[in-house]
Amino acid sequence: MVKTPAEKWKDNIINYRKKCQKIIKVSKNVRYSGVINAYGRTLTGIVRPDVIPLLKTEQVKNEFFILSTVMNLRKDVTNAIGKLNYVLLEHQKVSIVVFQKNDMTFYVSIDAKSKDVKSIISKIKKLI
Repeated sequence: MVKTPAEKWKDNIINYRKKCQKIIKVSKNVRYSGVINAYGRTLTGIVRPDVIPLLKTEQVKNEFFILSTVMNLRKDVTNAIGKLNYVLLEHQKVSIVVFQKNDMTFYVSIDAKSKDVKSIISKIKKLI
């Protein structure tokens, strides 16, 4: 049986959600894991149950739009400088790690108090 485009899309979303669930399980310091498309729309996202979000809905939309724009603009330089491993944004309260795969952006926030951010990044890269 051939799947319709809508069924294929639904399967992709389910797979992204499963990856986000695995990312959340990497460490108790992972606060949020989500996937955004090239336009900054959230396809799926999971906030750790015991975590209070730091950003309001409108701030999240703006954050994702900005990041998706940057990631799209960077595609032009990939041939010259190589494939992007990840982007790390370190703030006082959280570290944000951004990975890109197949035009999708994985956005992960990690508690800034975590001493093993590099280890967490390494584990997440293997999952994506």
